[in-house]
Amino acid sequence: MRKDVRILLVGEPKVGKTSLIMSLVSEEFPQVVPYRAEEITIPADVTPERVPTHIVDYSEAEQTDEQLSSEISKANVICIVYAVNNKKSIEKVTSHWIPLINDNTDKDSRVPVILVGNKSDLVEHSSMETILPVMNQYTEIETCVECSAKNLKNISELFYYAQKAVLHPTGPLYCPEEKQMKPACIKALTRIFKVSDLDNDGILNDNELNFFQRTCFNAPLVSQALEDVKNVVRKNMIDGVCDNGLTLKGFLFLHTLFIQRGRHETTWTVLRRFGYDDDLELHQDYLFPLTLKVPPDCTTELNHNAYLFLQSVFDKHDKDRDCALSPEELKDLFDVFPYMPWGPDVNNTVCTNDEGWITYQGYLSQWTLTTYLDVQRCLEYLGYLGYSIISEQESQAVAITVTRDKKIDLQKKQTQRSVFRCNVFGDSGSGKSGFLQAFLGRNLTRQNTVSEEHMSYYAISTAYVYGQEKYLLLHEVFPDFDVLSDTDLACDIVCLVYDASNPHSFEYCARVFKQYFMDTKTPCMMIAAKSDLQEAKQLYALTPLEFCRKHKMPPPQAFTCNTADAPCKDIYTKLTTMAMHPTYNNVENDPKWLFGDYEPQHHARLRCMCTCNRCTFCHLQNFINSELVQTVKAKLYTAILSRHVTQADLKSSTFWLRVSAGATVFAVLGFAMYRVLLKQR
Repeated sequence: MRKDVRILLVGEPKVGKTSLIMSLVSEEFPQVVPYRAEEITIPADVTPERVPTHIVDYSEAEQTDEQLSSEISKANVICIVYAVNNKKSIEKVTSHWIPLINDNTDKDSRVPVILVGNKSDLVEHSSMETILPVMNQYTEIETCVECSAKNLKNISELFYYAQKAVLHPTGPLYCPEEKQMKPACIKALTRIFKVSDLDNDGILNDNELNFFQRTCFNAPLVSQALEDVKNVVRKNMIDGVCDNGLTLKGFLFLHTLFIQRGRHETTWTVLRRFGYDDDLELHQDYLFPLTLKVPPDCTTELNHNAYLFLQSVFDKHDKDRDCALSPEELKDLFDVFPYMPWGPDVNNTVCTNDEGWITYQGYLSQWTLTTYLDVQRCLEYLGYLGYSIISEQESQAVAITVTRDKKIDLQKKQTQRSVFRCNVFGDSGSGKSGFLQAFLGRNLTRQNTVSEEHMSYYAISTAYVYGQEKYLLLHEVFPDFDVLSDTDLACDIVCLVYDASNPHSFEYCARVFKQYFMDTKTPCMMIAAKSDLQEAKQLYALTPLEFCRKHKMPPPQAFTCNTADAPCKDIYTKLTTMAMHPTYNNVENDPKWLFGDYEPQHHARLRCMCTCNRCTFCHLQNFINSELVQTVKAKLYTAILSRHVTQADLKSSTFWLRVSAGATVFAVLGFAMYRVLLKQR
């Protein structure tokens, strides 16, 4: 809504412009009237719409034509005042004032006009019969008010209607000639209906109508009021109500009725609550909240509530319940957007089913990718979906988590991040694209069906590290050695891919590592792609294995996507693990559990086969690995087995009492934790 309203009064001399202003301010008719009243500002707290209002007078005797043109261009609404007892002043409305106003305003954004018939106390008849044809001829005329400055008749109403013409204009909403809402208004209200239709059944049921009413007007509708609204629609439309709920046609009819009955403010309240400005475009402040700031070396991720919201959006559009969005379902989901945000390349960026439809996992992955790469675009998309409205939040910025500085993660040797970026380097033809697509579960045969123009330089999916779900974002860097940007170098882990069957392929990886990453703390992994082909000797001073040993990197990892089934994903889990633990950047610090045959003692040896991180087993496993349990374990070990156990100890009741006490503590702790986790689920 506007911050203030500027009202300009114009008209022929002696029609009572100045008297109207002075009568409003002093609440009595002035005995002495100056040529022109000074500009008056009415505070917000004394106006019906709670908006500061500036009232500006015009005097032909004191102002020039240039000054008048300037005032017209600055005005939000113009009141053309005529005297009801003066036919010449009425004729001047169409012959002089309306053409003058139109000449000084843009054709595409006409200023609303209020016709004011003053001095109604001097005549017994109304001027409305003369004015109505004028109102029908000029669409910029909002209304006509007859008043009397002397008797204070309709003075407050005059300025209320002037305010209303600015804050709740008819022009953008309704076409009086066709007696129907304008296309832009229908489009905006249709989006509002779809956002409010929480179950996507095409009907607003009582719960959805109550939520809508509470959202827009801060008060629910009582049952009888709901029935009255639906009865009004039933009487006027055949298909306005269905299954005791309001259809889109019924919803649009109600707003048409509000406008026709002069209750524009009802429709405008709804539009502005859902983010629309005076031109029926979503406001920039609504789409791009200014509250979100991302410092350097920090990343952006969706928080838990945002994922729950996106899950609800997916569920309500997945009509066949196959955990994937068909092209029709995806189009329906994005129907509330002004454009289609996801192109064909998205299907090659995230996981899809056998038909090429984006799965639930792929859907969340794409949102995660957008949030990580372009958080402003993510905020825009969430705005279109109505996140702040449905979640009852101030803005969609609350859906974003800004991670802490990566330097702090390195200092603390732990991270709170859920998304890790892996930049993939390699010479042309080394197998980078295949490596990305294999992460999405696609073997070489399936990759060959993908059109080159729809290929993506990104791939994102989930990987499970010790039962914790993390997102790994792979980015294929264009193989131009001399023009690597800061974006190409900024990542959590580097993946250097070479073609094991091409003797010239490894040299590129070695050069990239030595020039850009050798002296950094970014972990690196060498990938020997196309390992199903005959291995060729690399024409480089060192073999790939010797190079890795020299630079304290893990040994090259053999990889191929030329498999009968989906390629193995173990290598992506290793990449995610290295990204999560960047201190293991070389062979000396590198845990052998990542590339060898055993695990370190500070990680549990058991593994949950479901890798869901949500079952009781996974929760208990994380609890067993926690610092609390390890500390208790160590103290109990010290208390019970602090000295060498002799044969005498085995016969001592004190020794077995200690053992029993320790076992009891562990049993009680474990059972209590199990009950807590079970209750949460």
